Amino acid sequence: MPARNVKLAARLGWGLAGLLAVTELTGCKQPAETPAAPAPRIESGKIVFPTNAPQLSSLTVQAAETRKLALEHITGRLYWSDDATVRIFTPVAGRVRSVSGDLGQAVTAGMPLAEIDSPDFGQALADARTAAGNLVAADKALNRTRELFAHEAAAQKDVEAAQAAYIAALAERDRAAGRLANYGGSDTSTNEIYWLRSPLAGVLVQRNINPGQEVRADSQLANATALFAPLFVVSDPTKLWLQLDVSETDLPWMQAGQQLRIFSQAFPERVFEGVVDKIGDELDPATRTIKVRGVVSNPDRLLKAEMYVLADVVMTPAQTAQAAVEISARSVFVRDNLYYLFVETSPGQFQRQRVEVGAEQDGRVPVIKGVEAGEKIVTDGCLLLEALLEATEKS
Repeated sequence: MPARNVKLAARLGWGLAGLLAVTELTGCKQPAETPAAPAPRIESGKIVFPTNAPQLSSLTVQAAETRKLALEHITGRLYWSDDATVRIFTPVAGRVRSVSGDLGQAVTAGMPLAEIDSPDFGQALADARTAAGNLVAADKALNRTRELFAHEAAAQKDVEAAQAAYIAALAERDRAAGRLANYGGSDTSTNEIYWLRSPLAGVLVQRNINPGQEVRADSQLANATALFAPLFVVSDPTKLWLQLDVSETDLPWMQAGQQLRIFSQAFPERVFEGVVDKIGDELDPATRTIKVRGVVSNPDRLLKAEMYVLADVVMTPAQTAQAAVEISARSVFVRDNLYYLFVETSPGQFQRQRVEVGAEQDGRVPVIKGVEAGEKIVTDGCLLLEALLEATEKS
């Protein structure tokens, strides 16, 4: 081999050897394996994670808060307060001659609302006058018979018959006068015009009568209110009643006298005040709820009857002192028909705990038993913790 070729081979050989050496030191050597993260362990029923364990990033913890509201955002319906409302029907049949009451009008007790030409009222007036006249005649006949008996010109049986006739006339007079008074009239009336009046003071909030309309007393049927509406409704719009349908599980948190905070879609920035008045004694078999009645103050008359609203029930001071806590609904899970959650007892240590909860409201549930205020509750990742416990229990 020529000397030149020997030198070239020597150069290539040294270069290849150097390249192999560099490659071995840099890229071709297998990387060292990363040590596995330490697994959590179970100690006395608690799940213990090592410090800075990556699984902790999947867990979210929040402190349990004391309940300030007994119930939140219960759907309710406003309606007229029966303590200040009267639904007026006509007690007589006849034709409406004129109507003096109109919607929104303030009325006083005894104020005439409609004029009705009523033969029934005319008959009652005639009966009252006739009965009054018969009583006067019976009284005179009794006095005359007594005088004759005193002069031995009449028999005792005549006196007794006159007394019986007087008593019958007196009873008929009272009956006819009572019937006429029930209509709101007296025997001093001169015709059969009947004035339909308001028995209460308030505001005329409903009117279902027009001039020329024929009205009847038998239109007031308790089982057909949708067909036979009252002629007038007088109420006090500054005070409304509120009906709430409360779940039976929330019944322990309801008391008469609790304050209510009322919210309406029509006035989203306003909070109206009310109070719990009555709690029903019967459970609705269809909805499994209990009727609760509240009284709502409406001084500006912004709220209207038959509005749907939302109500928050505020706890009383006594309830707040021994109130339960509320947590996120995501914290609670079911196992064997019982409710559980996980509590962080110390950093990185979690314990499963059985609880008693109420009904969920807006993603929050009240915990009646099992958690104290301030305890740290796992809100996200509780199912991961439960899976770790179950795996340990099965092994």
